[in-house]
Amino acid sequence: MAAHESGYVEGPSRTIRPWTSLPSRTLLSLLSPGGRDSRLSILIYHRVLPHPDTLFPDESDAVNFDQQMKQLVACFNVIPLIDAVQGLNRGKLPSRAACITFDDGYADNAEIALPILQKHGLHATFFVASSFLDGGRMWNDTVIELVRRAPGPELDLSSVGLGQFQIGSIPQRRQAIHYLLGELKYMGLESRKAKVEAMCTLVPVLPPRNLMMTSDQVRVLHRAGMEIGGHTANHPILSGMENNTARAEIAQGKEMLEGITRAPVRLFAYPNGKPGRDYLSDHVRILKGLGFDGAVSTAYGVAKKDCDVFQLPRFTPWGRGLARFTLQMARNMLATPEIV
Repeated sequence: MAAHESGYVEGPSRTIRPWTSLPSRTLLSLLSPGGRDSRLSILIYHRVLPHPDTLFPDESDAVNFDQQMKQLVACFNVIPLIDAVQGLNRGKLPSRAACITFDDGYADNAEIALPILQKHGLHATFFVASSFLDGGRMWNDTVIELVRRAPGPELDLSSVGLGQFQIGSIPQRRQAIHYLLGELKYMGLESRKAKVEAMCTLVPVLPPRNLMMTSDQVRVLHRAGMEIGGHTANHPILSGMENNTARAEIAQGKEMLEGITRAPVRLFAYPNGKPGRDYLSDHVRILKGLGFDGAVSTAYGVAKKDCDVFQLPRFTPWGRGLARFTLQMARNMLATPEIV
């Protein structure tokens, strides 16, 4: 087995044939011709784990991600997102245009995803929530790791108003996590922080402190030619904030990343990213005022000429299997994106 300095380890060599590459390209070319009628597919990833996670089996791992990247190379023209933004403005995109993006700033993006991207000669944009770098942890990961590691078959959070849960099986733990994330997601930053801290006092485990990238890892991505994009400082839901506070969050994240990379941060990803719910038209105007060139949402669909480059749609290719991956990409091309 060959180990990369980054920490990604290749398994035994084996041939993985892209799923029916020629028929796939033919179908996708019909759905996504070049030029003025082009359709841009933008993929979202968050983590690329070293091994499959029994708690979240649909999360990407090294082998699955490697297969998907090989399929992308075979069936799509993968281009940098900043080039895609410019191409959309000019009506000059290649057929089957696609971009790869990552949200949040997980350490495995640099340790595992980067070597795989380099292996296939691919470019990606990494949207980093800057305040969690260098030993921080996002609130949702704290919740996930608390429930994952909690001892016993029951979890009692009723004293902090979050209920009681049976966690004796993997599906029960997954269900508890899903419920807790839904309950906490749209709370104000301070209220949510207090709830999560209270959870930490009740559950006798220590969540990991190395989930997010270090500043040096951000620099490694940048030096490798990857784009570093803004994702705010603290990953708040922008629609729940005053505009001045939202602007400060966006500006702070941008400035921190520019200080790390010594390069302009030109692209942005809205936290959570649902148009009209997680961000509003005011936030689009804020981004333009701060000098960004474009932004991405989490609305399904593909971008076309004359679309708002500050509300580019994206989707996550959940699940496994190259046939399913390609069909998901094709189906997404037929979706109509939401905008605000």
